[in-house]
Amino acid sequence: MTDENQLPAEVTLLWGLRETVRRGRKPSLTVADITRAAVEVADAEGLAAVSMSRIAAELGNATMALYRYVKSKDELLVLMADAALDGPADLPDDVDWRTGLAVWVQGVLTVLRRHPWTAQIPISGPPMGPNNLWWFDRALHALAGTDLEEEDKVGVVMGLLTFVHGELRLSLDLSAGYAENPEAFGRQYGTTLSQVVDARRFPALSRAIDAGVFEGEVLYDEEAEMAFALNLYLDGVAAFIEHRTAARKDRAPHTGDHSPNAKPGRG
Repeated sequence: MTDENQLPAEVTLLWGLRETVRRGRKPSLTVADITRAAVEVADAEGLAAVSMSRIAAELGNATMALYRYVKSKDELLVLMADAALDGPADLPDDVDWRTGLAVWVQGVLTVLRRHPWTAQIPISGPPMGPNNLWWFDRALHALAGTDLEEEDKVGVVMGLLTFVHGELRLSLDLSAGYAENPEAFGRQYGTTLSQVVDARRFPALSRAIDAGVFEGEVLYDEEAEMAFALNLYLDGVAAFIEHRTAARKDRAPHTGDHSPNAKPGRG
């Protein structure tokens, strides 16, 4: 039977709590050494260049020596993904929640764009490593002055994480495509659409084409697109906070329930 309090293997690895198998001489490696070397290889040559044998060679060790610390390449990728998220800067205490979250999003994207290979690592669960949780904490802190319950704050930040990782992957792919063929992001795209889109099959898209939406010289502006999408999300959060504040004010005089657990539902 598994002990419910036993930490998952991934957590013990990320937080330096795993007991390392040691035989013979004092070990010359650490998990931090292995992670650092792997990140350096990925930064220089891409994620495909990372393997246990390659990292061992970079560190001047036999491949089997690495397995005393990191059991597989999958574990190595987990370590790399957390290491790529350098610690966030503290937000000023007087910043409003919306500005704080906007700064937070820009900060995460700035850090991750230094390591574009992170977009290729599968996300298999919620934040777990120390650096990921540090960023998570800073986003929650930005919402500290709102009327949101703690679970609502977590929901808002989890939504932002989805936005950030989607934006990262999309922006990297689109930037690469734009660099290869800029014309495909300008008038050429609008001209192509006008020739292949049938108004009977695509009535809404046809209206956008007829309105000249796709006639600009450049249809893709990474920063503008990100800012537009982020503002839409934050507008939704603002409306949600307003709803929560109003519900709390309306609830107290009618029910008299002032218990700390009393709150309206998310709907």
